[in-house]
Amino acid sequence: MNIEEKLSAVVKAAVSALYGIEADDKSVQLSATRKEFEGDLTLVVFPFLKASKKKPEETAQEIGDYLVANASEVEKFNVVKGFLNMVIKKGHWVSALNNILADDNFGKKTPTAESPLYMVEYSSPNTNKPLHLGHVRNNLLGSSLCRILEACGLRVVKTNIVNDRGIHICKSMLAWKLFGNGETPENSGKKGDHLVGDYYVKFDKEYRAQVKELMAQGQSEEDAKKNAPLMVEAQQMLKKWEDGDKEVRALWEMMNNWVYAGFDETYKRMGVSFDKIYYESQTYLDGKAKVNEGLEKGVFYRREDGSVWADLTKDGLDEKLLLRADGTSVYMTQDIGTAQQRFRDYDISRMIYVVGNEQNYHFQVLSILLDRLGFKWGKDLVHFSYGMVELPEGKMKSREGTVVDADDLMDKMVEDAKQMSLELGKLQDCSEAEVDEVARICGLGALKYFILKVDPRKNMMFDPKESIDFNGNTGPFIQYTHARICSVLRKATEMGITLPNKLNEDLQISDTEGVLIQALASYPDVVAQAGKEFSPALIANYIYDLVKQFNSFYHDFSILKEENEDVRAFRLLLSKSVAKVVKSGMGLLGIEVPERM
Repeated sequence: MNIEEKLSAVVKAAVSALYGIEADDKSVQLSATRKEFEGDLTLVVFPFLKASKKKPEETAQEIGDYLVANASEVEKFNVVKGFLNMVIKKGHWVSALNNILADDNFGKKTPTAESPLYMVEYSSPNTNKPLHLGHVRNNLLGSSLCRILEACGLRVVKTNIVNDRGIHICKSMLAWKLFGNGETPENSGKKGDHLVGDYYVKFDKEYRAQVKELMAQGQSEEDAKKNAPLMVEAQQMLKKWEDGDKEVRALWEMMNNWVYAGFDETYKRMGVSFDKIYYESQTYLDGKAKVNEGLEKGVFYRREDGSVWADLTKDGLDEKLLLRADGTSVYMTQDIGTAQQRFRDYDISRMIYVVGNEQNYHFQVLSILLDRLGFKWGKDLVHFSYGMVELPEGKMKSREGTVVDADDLMDKMVEDAKQMSLELGKLQDCSEAEVDEVARICGLGALKYFILKVDPRKNMMFDPKESIDFNGNTGPFIQYTHARICSVLRKATEMGITLPNKLNEDLQISDTEGVLIQALASYPDVVAQAGKEFSPALIANYIYDLVKQFNSFYHDFSILKEENEDVRAFRLLLSKSVAKVVKSGMGLLGIEVPERM
């Protein structure tokens, strides 16, 4: 039980004894005391004024007197209007530090076989192009969310749905067939996903030229786009694919395998993995079957042209197409089919879709449809809706080849980290291999942290130059602080300093040190809140604030040169605990922290 929980219980006892009411958790509002006031924790007393029938200052004074008498942790208090500021005894903070040191899994809970099972879907790439900056945010958010949920004691299944069928896939296939001249990843030296993406861009370039030519011949833009020979042939290829044409299916399988191999390299480098991958080509038929089942049960209806629809007007929405007149499926149908397979494969307690906010309406509809079709978790599915990510140069477009490729971006980040580290003289004593490894950790850490520190719901601007800075709210700043602590601990070992397993709780510590331990002790609550709100940003910004506090302590207090051995040991163990929490928190973000920089 942490200090907030202990004091909350005593506050409830206080208002019961003093005013004869039973306070609930919501009315007991405890938070860290603001820096301009003396104290560690502050209680808001306004919720108790109706029962006390007294002024805020009098009520706070009475509750404060009760706490000093009945809570061994409270040393003294002061009252500022309706706020009761409590000073916690220093011995409590030393005790809290001992608990942090003793707990190898501090801040995290371990899932059990009985823990609820959450399935998290993220990535969802198309097999006609490589992963880009937008995918990077998606993958980093999804992967971090899974780590956080597991740290909250939940069982988690990480899943991906690969969009491997449809007209966009056929565009790449057709362009390779017409213009590829047998080019492969092996004979070109290109990653497979990059190679296929090049042909998607090639298709668009040739298609635009055909449309322009047809319009010059007098066709309207709409007709030209429809009648362009490349588009007609791509549609024919899609029909052949759906009919199981052996030649088309063989081409599709070959090019998809190129892409999967490329994706795997990118995922591995990004530190992203999946427990189960689903493929649209294997789920869309299940979706059609489930829609037809809903049609038979009267959940859906068929129009005169043969198309199948869901009427959502009673839910304040419109009507939604599920099967086209020719019987082909739409994205919604495929999502229903994927849900069917997942429900069959796992006993899901909750389904979380990590998908951009442009799909808000889609998932609102999907939730209603799954519920109508009998999926017990349909109504409670979560659309983890995140904002778009852009560069200072503006938006990205895949078909025009103006996207920021994920692999190129990671290459650039690592190279920039290497150059900046060398310029700052941070890697002077390292071998070339060590320099490259630190640059990798630092560059990818900069990328991940810059993206994850932003509230997921907000649109964001990714600035590579700003993200790699060794000062400010950046990954490298946090990583460097961790490396600094590791350096101090190494020097302590070299000096022959032996650290105790447990600190004497009678040790006198400063207010600054107490506040730093208080920040450390709040880590489990931050993890729990991040899991509740689905927000890695809470972890990122907590770690940044912790590191800032440590650097202030490091600047103002002597550690290795401290003459009092007990105080020196305390400060070394305090530093060690900060490094421990930094490593744990950054790990939840999927970010490595080096021991040397």
